[in-house]
Order: sequence, then structure tokens, then C-alpha cells
Amino acid sequence: MKQLNSGQIRQMFLDFFHEKGHEIVPSASLIPKDDPTLLWINSGVATMKKYFDGSVAPANPRMTSSQKSIRTNDIENVGRTARHQTLFEMLGNFSVGDYFKKEVIPWAFELLTSEKWFGWDKDRLYVTYYPEDKETKELWEKVGIAPDHLVPAEDNFWDIGQGPSGPDSEIFYDRGAKYDDLAPDDPENYPGGENERYLEVWNIVFSQFNHTAEGTYEPLPRKNIDTGMGLERVVSVFQDAPTNFETDLFLPLIKKTETFSDNRHYGNNAEDDISFKVIADHIRAITFAIGDGALPSNEGRGYVIRRLLRRATVNGHQLGINGAFLYKLVPVVGEIMQSHYPHVLEQKDYIQKIVKSEEDRFNATLNDGIKLLDDLIAKTKEAGQKEIAGKDAFQLYDTYGFPLELTEEYANDRGIQVDETGFDQEMEQQRARARAARGSKGSMKVQRDLLLEIKTPSEYVGYDQLTVPAAQLQDLIVDEQLVDQATTGTAEVIFDQTPFYAEMGGQVADTGKIYDEANQEVATVTDVQHAPNGQNLHTVQVTGKLQKGSHYRLEVNRQSHAGVERNHTATHLLDQSLRNVLGGHTEQAGSLVKPDYLTFDFNHFGSVTKEDLAKVERMVNDHIFAALPVETVVTDQKTGKEMGAIALFDDKYGDQVRVVKAGDFSVEFCGGDHVNNTSQIGLFKILSESGVGAGIRRIKAVTGKYAFDYLNDEEKMLTEIAQTIKVPTNEQAPGRVKELQAQIKELESTQESLEAKLANQEAQDLFNHPETINGVTLITGQLENANMNQLRELADTWRNEARSNVLVLGTANDGKANLLVAVDEEHVKAGIKAGDLIKAIAKHIQGGGGGRPNLAQAGGKNPAGLPAALQAASEWLATK
Repeated sequence: MKQLNSGQIRQMFLDFFHEKGHEIVPSASLIPKDDPTLLWINSGVATMKKYFDGSVAPANPRMTSSQKSIRTNDIENVGRTARHQTLFEMLGNFSVGDYFKKEVIPWAFELLTSEKWFGWDKDRLYVTYYPEDKETKELWEKVGIAPDHLVPAEDNFWDIGQGPSGPDSEIFYDRGAKYDDLAPDDPENYPGGENERYLEVWNIVFSQFNHTAEGTYEPLPRKNIDTGMGLERVVSVFQDAPTNFETDLFLPLIKKTETFSDNRHYGNNAEDDISFKVIADHIRAITFAIGDGALPSNEGRGYVIRRLLRRATVNGHQLGINGAFLYKLVPVVGEIMQSHYPHVLEQKDYIQKIVKSEEDRFNATLNDGIKLLDDLIAKTKEAGQKEIAGKDAFQLYDTYGFPLELTEEYANDRGIQVDETGFDQEMEQQRARARAARGSKGSMKVQRDLLLEIKTPSEYVGYDQLTVPAAQLQDLIVDEQLVDQATTGTAEVIFDQTPFYAEMGGQVADTGKIYDEANQEVATVTDVQHAPNGQNLHTVQVTGKLQKGSHYRLEVNRQSHAGVERNHTATHLLDQSLRNVLGGHTEQAGSLVKPDYLTFDFNHFGSVTKEDLAKVERMVNDHIFAALPVETVVTDQKTGKEMGAIALFDDKYGDQVRVVKAGDFSVEFCGGDHVNNTSQIGLFKILSESGVGAGIRRIKAVTGKYAFDYLNDEEKMLTEIAQTIKVPTNEQAPGRVKELQAQIKELESTQESLEAKLANQEAQDLFNHPETINGVTLITGQLENANMNQLRELADTWRNEARSNVLVLGTANDGKANLLVAVDEEHVKAGIKAGDLIKAIAKHIQGGGGGRPNLAQAGGKNPAGLPAALQAASEWLATK
């Protein structure tokens, strides 16, 4: 077996398929782009969906990648099995309507067995196939797989419901007798069974059918290949590792974690080993997720990060690690993955800052979780029970990050069991909610073959002209059919050249009109999108006659287009201003550029302060007023990057790119439309800043006339306020408002003082008339001029003057009722507790409450029940 590290293995796979004519596609961001069906990128093919469903035609139909992915559906198994990971890399090669079985099977065999490549012994390879797929079986035999190493398997058919499907073939590596964990006659002791000897390393899917809504399987117009090879598994084969964790992808993290522990070492204790594995796995996922723009939060992707971080922290505690330590592992992740993911080390300071902040916050929470568990155990024992409820154990898991095993171990040490069945039910309900939240959309669309066939060239000329006097109509589509003419209804059209921008990069599509050679309006353009082969595909409402081959005048709505240009250039100024004010960690996470406003999404932990927001707004306007020239340069990617152009991490750029420069302030790759000079933007005004997801903030802003109108409306509002508070100028309004606020505060203070005096006077009458019940003195009364704060103050006076053993007061305000109970220390020790009494009487005011043994309070919505509540206090004491 060759001695290769993980970086060499990854590169060898990519190099092999590059030699076979494949384009090496960089690993995309873990955060899906334009795919609401996925929380994370969870496979290599997930980034290829736009090619397989036909919405985009790839420049090269042969592609290969090593795609980082996250899956958390089996998070409980991480560390307990040999190969469960949350973050993993999927090596893959893909064919979109190009090669098929006859090519991919010999290539797979060559990669695995050729001395130039993996160099594995072919006799150690076993292959499963779909029984009805005789061609696949014959091709494997032809390349050299022995017939007795070919295993038919009924489940070797890839099918996700409606959409592409087909048979698949799985490749297993026989790791030898030393990995036998089953008896020779065990029914699972075969390639594909649940055993440790035969390790699945590669799956090749032959996507050749469309599973229709009617349940039939129709041949796809273009057959595809989609393969997946788990890097972690393949590395374990090369490095002869019992599990994925004893490889160079994880061991450096485990060794570093050992240095933080209280002299624990990997391999000495099975339970400790689980914790080491969980920490190593989870910090990889946390590091890459934050590096790709996700941040800890209580929802969506942020919740996944928070959950992983908490599980890792709890496992750190089990190894005797106190305080934050995970952030120290971030550079180790970066060093392990540097050959393919250099951006991790480049971002390590930012990632460490986020991780440490979250660790510090959770370490305080962890103590709360342990206290809650102690309370649960105490209450369980007090109730004479021997089992913690499943929902309570799940709360510890879900809120505090306590794995069920930790709760069980902690409780078992104190003689208490945990309801595992109830816990599992709560877990399944959460999974059901997660599945529902991801929506019901299919994960892959059916190919739209008509558009894939259209390859007539079309040129976008809208950068320089918004009217094309004579564009030839090349393709006309009505009801998914190519037609020669249309006279009514909706149609899709492609011209040889067009001034209409196709929606992309957040910039909305242009709208406008189409005129015939007689200057008659014949259609309205309502939308423009990119066809799979890159042409601008116009959706139009036909009002006259459209004839294939004829020429038409195309006119963009100039006013709308000008608004888009202003707002698009403004987003570039905003992007750079945010980086300057908040720091280089801020990255664009999305944008919407419309004629009347813009939104800009960016990564940032926490809301932007008003002061920083004002600095950003000022910086944008300063560069508008500076009248910077906006220049566009068409060049290659390398030159663009040398110019300092900002690129979105998950965007793919062609060989030739457009670089948009606003003076020396902003330089970005961009295919959109822009003003010629920043002064054309006129004015920039931020309307709002808010959170729209885990670690994603959104700024909404307006420019030009819309900014002027907004400020004009604000001025009108200020004028109305000035008139209302009777000041002669708007400038004097803030000062007068402060004066009025001070007066209101003074009046409120005077009112509170008078109310307190009235309450005291009422109370003194009550304090002088205690009653005695079972040897306990009780004062009760309903006050007409008091609030809850004043009831508490009266309780302090009552306690200082020792007027009785028990005090019960009630009051009503604004349709609501309040009750307060106080008990002196002597009678608290005797078993009379304020919390018990308040619970007994609060039902009369339709409320509830609680508190300490010597002081409790309650609120309710039935003031009419106060007399009954006070009477119930006397009756309660009579039973003691």
C-alpha cells in the first residue's frame, strides 16, 4: 500500500479525472446558494443540481471536485461508530449528458488499481450492482473484477422520488481478516453488510431515468454520472486505520486535545475516546461552517453550530477540561486542511474569536444545566420516583447540550434512571419539525430539454445601449414548443442581441417594450433569465405579432434601469464601507438591487451599532460626493485579483471577468450595470439594519430621488412635532422634547410619592387589625391606591415593625390583579411558606405566581376575585 497523506490522496483523485478531461470545480461554500431545500451542502452532487436539472449548461460537461459537506442527522453516533462524521469531504466525478457506464467503470478500476494512481490490489475489491443491470456486471467483469467479487443487491437503485434516478454500483475494499468482527457464517459478513472488514469506498450512480409524478420511469434525454467517494474512508484504507479518527485528518486534533485534558490519553479508555472523537469531529465542522459565513444562533444553521459547540464543550468537561479550549483547535484544523482550504488559516483569528465567545457563554450555561439536573434528580426522589421524564432529559440535551448518555451517567450515579423512550419521542418530534422546516420542494428538478437544445448565440449589449434598433428573433417558445409565430399570451424569446439585462447577482431583470419594423408595439418584456446555454431568455406578453426570423426594436425602461444602476453601484460602495468600519470579516451574503431600493446582506456577529451605521452611511455619501469615476475592465481572473477585486467565495467566474472600479475605493468582480460616476447616485440613505438569519445582517437603503423623498418626509414629520410642542424652529424641537421628558419624569415621581403616602395610610389601618388563626397572626387587606412595587415596600415596613406573622395584600390596576404574601422567618421554619400560600389563593384572580419561602407574589386577570383570595388565605391558615 502506498504511503500517502490525506492531501496527496485528495489531489490524486482530482488529477486523475483532470487527465480524463474533467474541469476541477473548487469546493463550494457549505451554505447553499439559491437552494431552500438544503440547510447545508450535504454532498458533492448538491452543488451540481443546476447542471443535472438543466437550468444551467456547464462549460464542460465533465467535472470533478472534493466537496466539503455537513450532515447532522446522526449526530448521536459521532464518536461511537468508526465512520460517522458531521463534516466530511466527498470526492466525485460528474458527467452531464456526456460519458456513461462504458467510460466510468474502466476509469474507476484504473484509478483504484493502477500503480500510477491508488495502486490497490484488485483482488481486495468487491462490487455490488443492481440485479437487473446486467450491463454494469459485464463491464466490471471485463475490466478484471472476478465474478465471485460481484454482489447483486436489490437496494442498488438511487431514487429520491420524482426526478432523476437510476441504478448504482458500490465499491468495497476488503481490509483483511484482522478486521473481522463477525463470525464467518454471520449473515452480515459480506460486502455491503454491517461489518468492519468490507469498507464501502465509492458509489457510482448511473442516472438514466426520470421518475415521473405518475410513478413511471422514463429514460432521461441525457444520461448522467454522479459518483461519491468519502475522503475520510479512503484515507483510513491508505493509512490502515481502524477508524477514520486514526488518520492524519483527525489525530493532530486528538493529540492537541490531550494537552488540555487532566492527563487523559486517546486509546486508554473507551469513554474518553468517544469524547476525543466528538471534539475532533465537531471542531472541524464548526471551523468550516463559521469560515463559510454561518454564526452561532438559536435557529437554522446557527443552531447546528451552537449544538455542535455545546456537545464538544460537554465532552471536554468529561475529559477534565475547564474553560474555553475549542478555539485553540481552530489553527490545527487550518493546518491539516491547508493544501486544499487555505482560507481557514487566513480566517483563523476571526473564527477563533467567534468560537471563544460562544464557549465562554456556554461554560456559564453548563453550570446552569448541571444545577437543573441536580434539581430534577432531587424532585424525582422527593416524588418517590426513580426515573427522570424523557421531556426533561431532552430539555437538557436541546437547551444545554447535554447528551443523553451524560444525563444517564450523572443520574445513575445518584440512583436515578432516565426515560429513554420519552427522550426518543421528543427527538423524533424535533426531527419531524426540522424536516417540515426544510419544505416539501423536491431536491432536484426535471431536465428542461428544450432549452438545453437551444444553442444559438445571443449577445447582451445593455452595458452600452438601452435600445437595439433591429434585433433578430432567433427562438420563440410557447407552451414548451418551438414555434414560428405568436400573436397572444405569454411567450419566451431569444434575440441575436439584446439590451435587456437577465436577472443575476442580485440585480433584477430589465423590463421594457418590443416594437416591429412598422413601429407598432408587439410585446412587453416582463422578465429576463439566463437560459441553460447562457442566452438571455425574455418572458414576454404578446400584444401584436412575433415572427421567428423577423427584426424588432428592443427598448429598455430607461427610468427603471437608471434606478437599478444607481443602487447597484451603491451596493459596491456599501460593501467596502462595511469592511472599512466593521472589519475585513464582513462578506457579502446576498443582495437585491431594484429600481426603488436596495438590500445588502452581510456576515456579522451581532447588530451594527448606531454609531457604526452612521459611519458607514457617511462613508458611502462621502464617496458619492467625491464624484469618483466608475470604470469597467474586462480581463482574466488572475489580473482581476491582482487589481484587488473582491470576489464572492461561492461564485464561479469564467476565464474573462468584468472588474468594476469606483475610483480607488471599491474594486469588485461584477457582471451588473453601473453608473459612470458615483455622483450620479445623488444621495444614499440607510432605512434599516436587521438580522435575517444566523449571523446574517441586512441593510435596506435608498438612493437618489427616493433618498430625497425619504428625508423630505422625515423633515415634514419633524415640523409637525415642532408645531405640536410649540417651538418656532425644527432645530429647537430636540431640546424642548428633553424638557418635556424631564417634566414628565418629575410629575411621575410626585405621583408615585403621593400614591405611596396614600398606600401607607391605607396599610396603617390594616396593620392595626390583625386576626389570629391557629395561633398565627394574619393581616389581610385590599389597597385601592397601590401597585406591586408599593406592596413590596409595605411588606418591608410590615417586616421591620413585626406587625404580624403573615401578611396578605391585594390591589387592582388597569383591569389586572396583584397579590403579595409575606411570612416571618419563625413561621417559615415552622412550615408556612409564602410560595405555597400564594399558589393556593392565586386561582381566585385567575392567575399564578411564586417566589421565596418568606415572600411571594402573583398576578391575574380577575380583580373581582381579590376578596375571595384574601378570604382563602384565612381558610388556608386554618388548615395548618
